[in-house]
Amino acid sequence: MVMDPSVAFRAPAATGPEPSGREPVLGGALRQQAVWVDEAVCIGCRYCANVAANTFVVEPDWGRSRAIRQDGDSTERIQEAIDTCPVDCIHWVSYEQLPELEQQSREQELLPLGLPSPARPRRTLPRSAGGAATP
Repeated sequence: MVMDPSVAFRAPAATGPEPSGREPVLGGALRQQAVWVDEAVCIGCRYCANVAANTFVVEPDWGRSRAIRQDGDSTERIQEAIDTCPVDCIHWVSYEQLPELEQQSREQELLPLGLPSPARPRRTLPRSAGGAATP
C-alpha cells in the first residue's frame, strides 16, 4: 500500500491552549523552589552536570558547578544530581532567596580549583628520589 506524502499537509494541525509566554522554555512545570549551588563549597566533581546537564554547568574559569536554568531538567533529575553531590553544595531554596544568595556569591573570594591557596604554605624542602627527606 503506497501512501501519498501530501496527505500530511492536508490534515488539520493539532491545536492546543494558546501560549501565554509565561511557560517554562522546555515545557516543564514551574517549581515552588529554585536550585542553587554554593560555589565556595563545590569541589568541581562534575557529577551534577553529568546527571542534569540542562540545569548545571561547570564554570570554565573557576571549575565549580553553577545552576544555569531553573527549568532545564525535571525535579526528579535535579534531585538525583543533588543526591550525587559528594560535598552537599546544591540546595533547594525559595525564589525570594536567590538575589541575596547571588549577591553573597559575588562577594566571596574564590580561587580556581587545583591552584595552591595563599593560606596554605608552599613546600620549601626539596623532595628526594626515594620519597623521604634526606638528613
